[in-house]
Amino acid sequence: MNSTVKEIQEHFRHLRMTETANGLPQLLRKAEQSSWTYQELLEELLTFELKRREEKNVERRLKWAKFPYQKTLDEFRMDEQQSISSRQINQLKELNWLEQQYNLILLGPPGVGKTHIAIGLGLEAIYKGFKVSFLTMGELVHLLKTEEYLSKSKTQLKRLRESDLVIVDDLMYLAMDQREANLFFHLINYLYERSSVILTSNKGPKQWGELMGDQGITTAILDRILHRVEVIHLNEDSYRIKHRSTIFKEKSVQN
Repeated sequence: MNSTVKEIQEHFRHLRMTETANGLPQLLRKAEQSSWTYQELLEELLTFELKRREEKNVERRLKWAKFPYQKTLDEFRMDEQQSISSRQINQLKELNWLEQQYNLILLGPPGVGKTHIAIGLGLEAIYKGFKVSFLTMGELVHLLKTEEYLSKSKTQLKRLRESDLVIVDDLMYLAMDQREANLFFHLINYLYERSSVILTSNKGPKQWGELMGDQGITTAILDRILHRVEVIHLNEDSYRIKHRSTIFKEKSVQN
């Protein structure tokens, strides 16, 4: 590489166009092979920088989200779940509800695809520039209870509160004591009209009061969550049960 190219790379780095600086030799070789005009070269340089920046931003937002796995809505088996239609899934993918700060509650027994849909919507939001946080209710309660003395919990909750979309998986899977319910209320109160929330649960809102142990707090939480909400019931049989594998080999019946 000659000194002139190195100097240009340093100029790009000084302008904080690091991606273009790193990719410059490759781009210049491509320009020579394609006989680009100066205008075409400039357009390629800028396009390259913007594309790489967005890819890095998506990577950063995916890391921030902490999904347990990544499954898109296109991978959702519509033939296994008749309680929601392709049209409804496509409407959810448009994310108008997120832009309007609506909440979603996905209800149904284990294994019907609640978490898959929630993660799929989270991925759609990330690719469209939104910040997303994903965690189970158990993880959330732990963070809230340790925020005062654990810097890791404080950092994670700071990111959560800055998110455009917060996904809480397995809400009300376990009963909560009064302190836990109170901490959860303060979080929901903070997110109210700042962020959208997706909740997955196998218990409906009417049952939440029994598990929180405080009807007053439950009412206050529901008041904020249900103000603008879409409740989606998924009532099919568990996909995991229907497609479970077995350690036993089938044997032919001997007559």
